[in-house]
Amino acid sequence: MDKIKCECGHLNPYGTTLCESCGKPIGEEQSTKLLNMRYEGSARRSQTYNTHTIDKIWNFFSSVKVGVWLIVITLIASAVGTIFPQEMYIPTSEDPASYYEEEYGVLGKTYYLLGFHNLYSSWWFVLLLGLIGVSITVASIDRGVPLYRSLKNQRVNKHDNFMKRQRMFSATKRREDEEQLMEEIVFRLKEKRYNVRKEDGNILAEKGRFSRWGPYVNHVGLIIFLLGVMLRIVPGMYMDKDMWIREGETKAVDGTTQTYYLKHEKFTFEVYDQENEQYSEALKRVQQPVPKNYQSDVVLYKAEEKLPGAKPELKKVKEYAIQVNKPLKFEDFAVYQVDYRQEMRKMSFKLENKETGNSVGEFTVDLLNPKSEYKLENGSRVVLEHYYPDYYFNEESEKPATRTNMPNNPAFIFKMYTPETPEGEITFIAIRQNLDPSGENEYKLSFAGIGTEFITGLTVKKDHTLPIIILGGLIFMIGVVQGLYWNHRRIWVKIRENEVWMAAHTNKNWYGITREVDDVTTKLGLDQLVDRQENKAPDS
Repeated sequence: MDKIKCECGHLNPYGTTLCESCGKPIGEEQSTKLLNMRYEGSARRSQTYNTHTIDKIWNFFSSVKVGVWLIVITLIASAVGTIFPQEMYIPTSEDPASYYEEEYGVLGKTYYLLGFHNLYSSWWFVLLLGLIGVSITVASIDRGVPLYRSLKNQRVNKHDNFMKRQRMFSATKRREDEEQLMEEIVFRLKEKRYNVRKEDGNILAEKGRFSRWGPYVNHVGLIIFLLGVMLRIVPGMYMDKDMWIREGETKAVDGTTQTYYLKHEKFTFEVYDQENEQYSEALKRVQQPVPKNYQSDVVLYKAEEKLPGAKPELKKVKEYAIQVNKPLKFEDFAVYQVDYRQEMRKMSFKLENKETGNSVGEFTVDLLNPKSEYKLENGSRVVLEHYYPDYYFNEESEKPATRTNMPNNPAFIFKMYTPETPEGEITFIAIRQNLDPSGENEYKLSFAGIGTEFITGLTVKKDHTLPIIILGGLIFMIGVVQGLYWNHRRIWVKIRENEVWMAAHTNKNWYGITREVDDVTTKLGLDQLVDRQENKAPDS
């Protein structure tokens, strides 16, 4: 659309309500209402154009109400996400799909199905953050650019209507020592650290303009902060994965594309001594051992270049004892000690005659790698027919089954062969269960012992987004300080035929500018400015 030409000669964008140069009201010259100086009367796109689809989209996102609603929805979603633990905080051995339903019932199942268990990395939560970022960006451009243009183009000599419709205004009879008066006004204002400009006998004193950009600096900080949060879903930017390693086991470190490997040499577990006087009372109240230290002694290896399909050659990088809050760091990764558990590794059994109790022999089953057959004395042997590492009874199929491959609740079906029973006898054995399906077995298996081992729980972290998030937070705080502790103050002085006009405006803290202006007018014998919004003299 065509630009609007003011009587001062300045070309204003369509939609401007106050001339960017002289401040003359456009379209309401006869009004006596106080001017709305929030955006200096500049033309905002969202208030001017509403024809095309792009205009409607722009107007939608520039709305403060839309931005507030997006933030409210995000806050509500975040609050719902704290009702139950996020997936990263549930036991790593648990299946999330069944864990939430078993622990929290129907609400837990619904919580999981709606994706609240991984709320902060879900696509719809990231989309909400993105929409907030778009809203902030559009609103900042819609308001900030016109405001900058208006403040940049403002001139010293303001239109009469602009002066008389300011909130604070006074008119003093013209004096003979006019030039001296103007010089004294300039001097007094400079004393108060105003930047003073003179033009054709008129004065514009201004200070603290940079405070007007405080909210926009806030917005820049928020956009950078949101960008950092959203980048966490980009592969390679952020990683937080758990890995469990048994003593003596070597595993590739997650996220390193099998370039780095960790070997778990030894796990150390220490508890506080109950005999220690310093901790004895607290330990008695807890009534269970309290871990003092648990650490994993590991060796970090780096895989050399290898042919596809070939076993990698590992080169030792360093040895390290990973403790809580003392991670192993290499390249962009940090490996933290976060958990441990003690699991069954071996089970020993004795083959005994039911009547005499005589033992035929003893054998040990490796729960991670069991053999199919175990040979005993006098030609006796035990064959492992079925193995259920994590046993439960499936009521639908009415057969034994296993939940996982981890030996959390091992159960076995053995077939026992002895010289007296060459055809073999079936037995089912599990923790606290020893069943003879036929009820006619001559021999039985009994527990002889359990061997356990520690498994260390480590978390591998990589975070390239943290510097971005910190930068955004820092810029946001700079904007808060910038907009909170400074004010944009302006004082205009204009010589008319028989009067000296003075007007003042600030974006906030009217009490502060009132004190400054009163000090100048009192010392120079000018009429005090009247605050028309309060309809009273500021000093009364």
